[in-house]
Amino acid sequence: MAPETTMSVTVPTTAPPPLNVLMIGTGEYTTGFVGGGASGSDKKVGVVGLSLFDLRRRGKVARLGMVGVNGTKFPAIRQHLDTNISKAYNGLDCSFDSYPANDVKDPDAYKTAIDSLKPGDAITIFTPDTTHYPIALYAIERGIHVMITKPAVKTLEHHQALIEAARKHNVYVYIEHHKRFDPAYADAKFKAQKLGDFNYFYSYMSQPKSQLETFKAWAGIDSDISYYLNSHHIDICDSMVSPAGFLPAKVSASAAKGIATSLGCSEATEDTITVMVTWQKQGDPNKIATGVYTASWTAPQKAGVHSNQYFHYMASGGEVRINQAKRGYDVAEDAAGQLVWYNPFYMKYAPDEEGNFSGQTGYGYISFEKFVDGCRSVNAGTLKPTDLDARGLPTLANTIATTAILEAGRRSIDENREIRIEISNGAWKLV
Repeated sequence: MAPETTMSVTVPTTAPPPLNVLMIGTGEYTTGFVGGGASGSDKKVGVVGLSLFDLRRRGKVARLGMVGVNGTKFPAIRQHLDTNISKAYNGLDCSFDSYPANDVKDPDAYKTAIDSLKPGDAITIFTPDTTHYPIALYAIERGIHVMITKPAVKTLEHHQALIEAARKHNVYVYIEHHKRFDPAYADAKFKAQKLGDFNYFYSYMSQPKSQLETFKAWAGIDSDISYYLNSHHIDICDSMVSPAGFLPAKVSASAAKGIATSLGCSEATEDTITVMVTWQKQGDPNKIATGVYTASWTAPQKAGVHSNQYFHYMASGGEVRINQAKRGYDVAEDAAGQLVWYNPFYMKYAPDEEGNFSGQTGYGYISFEKFVDGCRSVNAGTLKPTDLDARGLPTLANTIATTAILEAGRRSIDENREIRIEISNGAWKLV
């Protein structure tokens, strides 16, 4: 008689329901619509809207909304999206509910829009830095999941208040640090784990002066170039070294001025900011490292790349160097009058063979899909927000060091002194 065999049967699981998402902010990053037309940057059709429209096509997202301050922009935004997205990608559905009405200007329209949601729905916040905290808190207190563009907030006080609120209301709050999903950066982080103790990190990130026109309304007034660009590499460095016990201990910063102000920006606008951080390994006072992070938005207009971005990481057993500006892909066009380097690894806008959007492998898109999947898992009860923290995703809990360093850098410039970071019983403060 043949022995009994046991067969394993895989029972199909039901996918969690699709997510309703409200997009807060209608500018370059959400729609690609700036100053009455397509942005002059590499985000001519945006990132947020396009990613979520495609995630809806794939069944992961359901109802979409969009909210701004000036409702009179919505007819032109809809026309822009229809022309540049729907007609470009097989009639991709770009419909959304909009707030406020087309004939209304209302800085508090986000409250009405969030009130239209139900607990378990989600919002994305792509607005000036000073608005992140009140919008996020309003949503969290109503049981809404939140994605915030980097930087999360401008102060440690606000960051820790949001962590407390998110835990109280059991919602997922995710910071859109998309560079964590850049395949080269992610692989470098993995390789760095085997290189021994952290010793030195240097990074540079810049964008051309044309961005100052896009950001003129808030540049130097509501925020600065360090919050806007240094936040990328400070977060990358923190994500590489904090698992090994390195935490920031003190910060000093310096700023250059003169170019942005000559272009009509506020007199407070700095051109380039460098932040230097002393990192300390917990439990070993002899293990000290240095991080230097430089960001500028006054790079040359004809640099050929929209964003220079590179870093050098050195540890006791080796080093890593990455230059992600040129990507080995350049295009020469008579109309451009120069060689241009593109970055399809962030957002690939070319359609597939059927005419559909096919940028799902871009790390800009992946960042949104990670958020949507996390929200759906929490809603389905298969994961808790703390489980997502444990995975090392860029959640509020996993990005507090970045906020501490950015605020300390700002205070170091304003107060002309070194700022220390103290951590006691899980609470962070600057002194």
